[in-house]
Amino acid sequence: MRDMNASDYWKNFRLGEEVHIAGSFIYNGMRRFHELRLLDHADDLFEFLYNLSVGLERLLKIAVVLHEHTNATDQDVLEQSLLTHSHLDLLARVRKHVTINFSKPQNDLLQLLSTFYKTLRYDRFLLNSVYKGRKEAEAIRGLLSKHLNVEFPDSSLPFGTPNENRYRAFISRTILKISETIYKVVDNRSSALGLYTYELRHGSKAESVFLHEVGMGDEDVLWKELLIFFMNVDPSTGYLKFLKGIKPLEFDHGLVSDYLDCFKSDASKAEVMDELEFHYQEMDPKERKQRLEMMGVIGAPGVYFDHPEEGDESLEDDDIA
Repeated sequence: MRDMNASDYWKNFRLGEEVHIAGSFIYNGMRRFHELRLLDHADDLFEFLYNLSVGLERLLKIAVVLHEHTNATDQDVLEQSLLTHSHLDLLARVRKHVTINFSKPQNDLLQLLSTFYKTLRYDRFLLNSVYKGRKEAEAIRGLLSKHLNVEFPDSSLPFGTPNENRYRAFISRTILKISETIYKVVDNRSSALGLYTYELRHGSKAESVFLHEVGMGDEDVLWKELLIFFMNVDPSTGYLKFLKGIKPLEFDHGLVSDYLDCFKSDASKAEVMDELEFHYQEMDPKERKQRLEMMGVIGAPGVYFDHPEEGDESLEDDDIA
């Protein structure tokens, strides 16, 4: 790499960190929408919109800086110009330097995010919000209705409005197209400048979003397949013998479906935590302490299990390294 001045160092490393931050926010937004069971609750929808709007805004600002900043740039003016939350304004600045063609759904989602970040996220702090609730839900339903030809009832359904897989697929597809397009702009521009702003850490959320076209449904398949593996594999290693040797808690067999949801939904985990706490409260303190120590071993980095000697069916403490 050529010798870098402060400007190049900033764009190479600090903006490189921002690429990862932006990708993490975008991933978290996608994950949150994928997990939603209903399209009714303001807190759930806010979390989705907030993460997504922050992630795409930061990604657009990286592209703006890489194209607009030169050694002759007034740094204060540029930095002040970045104090905006309008995704479409930022996109217009990038389009002065490169051609970007987005479809109607992609432009509409960016407009929705701009509106959310500038106004909707503050509405509940206003007194007149008592007359204008459910704006996040209305905005998202409007987007889905427009582009998927679906009609939502004017009033809430008795059990809420289910989030369907076609909604998840549309939102994911639209987000990924926007994200990958802007990241490609960052990639091309930083490469032209002889910088490595585009580099992504292996295994990062940013890599999943910008390069791997992450599929949340595929991630669900992963935990399901691993669950089946653990249930059926012969416990031939010390680790699996350790797991098999732990007596399971007496959860309700009739609630298996709810328990499985815990692997993919924060809301489901919250619902089942009360039952877990009950089981632990029923233990005597010594038993609870021992069990928590065993739970701490599972999945901990740097913990290894030796293979028991052939013919030894028990797992001794010395087997844990």
